[in-house]
Amino acid sequence: MDLHLRGKRVLITGASKGIGAAAAEAFAEEGAHLLLAARSGDQLKALADRLRSAHQIDAATCIVDLRKAEDVARLAREAADVDVLVNNAGDIPGGSIDKIDEATWRHAWELKVFGYINLTRQIYAQMKAKGGGVIVNDIGAAGEKFDANYICGSAGNAALMAFTRALGGKSLADNIRVVGINPGPVGTDRHVTLLKTRAKHQFGDESRYKEFQKSLPLGRPAHAREIGDLMAFLASDRAGYTSGVIYTVDGGISAGWG
Repeated sequence: MDLHLRGKRVLITGASKGIGAAAAEAFAEEGAHLLLAARSGDQLKALADRLRSAHQIDAATCIVDLRKAEDVARLAREAADVDVLVNNAGDIPGGSIDKIDEATWRHAWELKVFGYINLTRQIYAQMKAKGGGVIVNDIGAAGEKFDANYICGSAGNAALMAFTRALGGKSLADNIRVVGINPGPVGTDRHVTLLKTRAKHQFGDESRYKEFQKSLPLGRPAHAREIGDLMAFLASDRAGYTSGVIYTVDGGISAGWG
C-alpha cells in the first residue's frame, strides 16, 4: 500500500532509539524526509546517516532537551515546514506513589507531558498557518489500564490522552489531524528498564524481569516497528478522516487479557 508520504516532511522526537527510531525507519521507507530530534547526538547522527543512504531521503538532526523552553522554540523554528509531527520523547520512571517523589514526578512530566504540549502548541500554529498537517502522539496504554506501580506514567498518559482527544476533536477545522497511539509493552531498552525496576521492587532482584514477559499476549512485547508502521499509516492520507482518537496496541491487555 502506497501511503502517499513521499516528499512529506516529518519531525520525530525521541528519535534516537526505540519506537522513535522505528518510526523513522517506517517513514523513510515511504520516502518521507526526516527531522530527527533527541538528546543523544551520536545515536541520532548514525540513524540519520543510515536512513539517508538507504532510502535517498533528507534526514536532518536536532539535538534538543524538550524540558527546556528555549530548545522547544529552537526545534519549532527548524521544523517550520513539517507536515507531520510525531511526539515520542519520554522517560517516565516506574514506581508506586511512595517511590516517586515530587522532584522526580515533575522532571518526568516536563518531558513526556509538557514537552508534548509545548511543542504541539508551536507546531500546531505553524501547521495552521501553512494550511494543515498531522500530529501523532505516542502515549501509552497505562493511561487507560492504570498501574499503581507506574503511577507517574499512568497519570501522565491519561492527561495526554485527554489532550489528544480535546485538540483532535476540533482540529480538522484547521485541516490538522491529531491522533494518539497507546502502545502496551514494547520490546525496547526502556521496556527492560521498567521491568527491572518492577522486579527489584517485587522480588528484590532486577534480573528476574523476564518473568513478567511470559504472561504477555503471544508471550512477547510488541515490536517497535509494529508501532512505527501504525504511526506512518495514521500520518498518511489513508487515514484522512481520523482525528481525536487513540489507537491501543497492546495485544488485548486493556481489553481483558489475563
